[in-house]
Amino acid sequence: MENQMEPAYLEQEKLSRLMKKYAVPCMISLLVAALYNIVDQIFIANASYLGSYGNAANTVVFPLTVIALAIAVMIGDGCCAFVSLSLGRKKPEDAHRSIGNAVVLSVAGGIVLCAVYLLFSDQILYFFGGTVNEETFRYSKEYFFYISLGIPFYMFGQAMNPVIRSDGSPGFAMASTLAGAVVNMILDPVFIFVFRWGMMGAAVATVAGQVLTAILAVWYLCHTKAVKLTKESFLLRKQIISRSLSLGICSFLSQISLVAAMAAINNMIRKYGALDPIFGQEQYAQIPMAVVGIVMKFFQIVIS
Repeated sequence: MENQMEPAYLEQEKLSRLMKKYAVPCMISLLVAALYNIVDQIFIANASYLGSYGNAANTVVFPLTVIALAIAVMIGDGCCAFVSLSLGRKKPEDAHRSIGNAVVLSVAGGIVLCAVYLLFSDQILYFFGGTVNEETFRYSKEYFFYISLGIPFYMFGQAMNPVIRSDGSPGFAMASTLAGAVVNMILDPVFIFVFRWGMMGAAVATVAGQVLTAILAVWYLCHTKAVKLTKESFLLRKQIISRSLSLGICSFLSQISLVAAMAAINNMIRKYGALDPIFGQEQYAQIPMAVVGIVMKFFQIVIS
């Protein structure tokens, strides 16, 4: 069963075993995805030369990575549900087309979002409260630039995670996410404390982990079990795309709600903190933003 998944497996296996095989790895994968930014924040906070400015910058960029995650899980979870429905209906051709379309959408979406982030970085950082003071903006821009370069890998890896689960390999999906997180945790202290690369080091460590997860996903797509991909799989089909995205919209909304909250909170901190004509002290404006960021990241673990 581990080497060859039959479509009837989900019909015949006990619910308790299915929950253990699928639900637990899924939860772990989501938690690990949420921990990426928290790991960065921990090491940044312990780097004296970055301090609260670095943490505030991480807070500013955090919702921008959640936007990428929201789009990715909409594509991936929607595809996962569509594949399960297709296999249940004995329509494997729809299943492989859905996966191929998800691959194209996640790659194209990642490239487009990366381009938008790079072209409009100043405006985006301003919208998310990155201008509380000059140092925070400088750190935010540096961190955001390198994180943006990794967005295509991040979106592809996160979108393929539920797709791999739908193919009957939840363990591999979990392992690929964990592998990326481990690389991030190893490289973060090396780049931040040994090489003293600062915000660039934290971002590069994160992107390195995301690249590894994406590479593992590509490897798996070449060795799928229940669904075999062909060139035809990657031809976009409007009906399949619309159905898959409609199935994944709830996953998108659960993540994007955090983005809206973070944007509102960051701007309130900027308006009623740093820019307040009476009580505003620009040199300390990054501190409440750093604190709020830590709290919101733990909140993301809960909603994940």
